[in-house]
Order: sequence, then C-alpha cells, then structure tokens
Amino acid sequence: MNKISVTIITKNEAENIFECLNSVKWADEIIVVDSGSTDETVSIAKQFTDKVVFNEWKGFAEQKSFALSLANNDWVLSLDADEIVTEKLRDEILNSNLENFDGYRIKRDNYFLGKLIRGCGWGNDYQLRLFKKSKTKLTNRLVHEGFEVDGKIGQLHYSMLHFSYRNFKDAFTKINHYSTLEAIEKQNKKKVNSFTIVLTPIFAFLQHYFLRKGFIDGIYGLFVSIMHAITKLQVQLKIWELKKAKSNNQDF
Repeated sequence: MNKISVTIITKNEAENIFECLNSVKWADEIIVVDSGSTDETVSIAKQFTDKVVFNEWKGFAEQKSFALSLANNDWVLSLDADEIVTEKLRDEILNSNLENFDGYRIKRDNYFLGKLIRGCGWGNDYQLRLFKKSKTKLTNRLVHEGFEVDGKIGQLHYSMLHFSYRNFKDAFTKINHYSTLEAIEKQNKKKVNSFTIVLTPIFAFLQHYFLRKGFIDGIYGLFVSIMHAITKLQVQLKIWELKKAKSNNQDF
C-alpha cells in the first residue's frame, strides 16, 4: 500500500474539520497547519493527529507550501477543510500503482447548500491534489492558488466531496474575502469603468447559468450563478476602489 501524508490548512473550520479528518484517518500522516483558530478547530484536529502546527497567515499559497514542507512521505494528498475523501477514492489512492505518474488530478463533486451541482462549470472540476513532494511547488497567487508538478500528471477515477457553501452567510463571507484577494491580484491588469462594472456581472451570470448549464440544477443553479455574478461585481468595485486610492495617493 502507498504511504500517504495528508496536509490541511485551517482557520475556524470547526463545522467542517471533523468530517474531513475522519475521511483520511487511514493516512500514514496527517498534518494540520492552523493560522489562529478561535473556535474548536485545533482541539478537533488533535483527536486525529498530534501534528497540529500553528503558522501565522501569509496567504493561501505560502500556508499550503509550509504544510507541504512538513510532510515526511513523498506522496502527499492536499485537502481543504471542507473536502471529504470517499471510501472508493481512499482505496484507489492506497492500492493503485501511483508510480506511473508524478501527480494526479482528482475530480471534486461540489455541493451548494447540500445540493450536488452538476452545471455552472462545477461538474467538471478536477484539482491537482495528490503528488510527489519532491516534484511539487505552489503557484504564487493570492487566490485560486494551485500546485505545479514537474513531471507527468494522471487522473484518478473516483471523486472527493466538496461542501464549499453550507449556507448563504458562509457563501457571502467567502465571496467577499475571495473577491478582495482577486481585486488586489488583478488591479494592475484590469481596466474598470462604468461599462465593465455593469456588464461583467451580467456576462458572468449568463455564462454560468446558460453556457455552463446552471439551469439543470434548478433553483440551486440559479443561486450559484447569481453568487458568481455578485463575486465578479465585487471584484470590479474593489479594483475601482484600489485604483482610486492609488490615484489619490499619487496626487500628494
């Protein structure tokens, strides 16, 4: 059987972390890197592993890179706290001949308010999450960071479960945070004006709901498409705000 290290970064993930860790208790090593949780995240994590480490938050990429550096096995499975490894995926990871590739993409079955979403582009979500530590590094991005493998990449057959938004409060909190990071990252690359502020969220909604077939998920697909449009609207407004602040500072 393959020896696997699992890495997870956390902050205030008490609602998710038990299910996540329980789904990987078979792993040879579990590493949880926490950035200062004020809920029960750390105490729950310590029920599954003694490798719960504090690391001051410096961004998603740096946090995941630090977690990766702590792994003792070459094969590493990186998870978010709101993801769950199914039994079929577990068996595939443990019993397959992983040496045919240096990294593997894993399909995520994405849930919104408890409903599996097949449209909105969510039904074809493959993430590079299982890889050789010796061949892998993080992309240097503020948001939508990812792993880069220097070698051949394969794809596993079975999926993980992703419960990204359990309620609307959680959804709005996350998109507010992610839109801020995206705006910071893109402020020098994107032009923002009245037309882009109005049209970008409209196109975002139409893309998700019609082109990516959000309508097949009924009211849930409509919700996801609206949330996507709101995210893009926030990015536009925040880029405008950043550019305005920069312009004002240059006047002094």
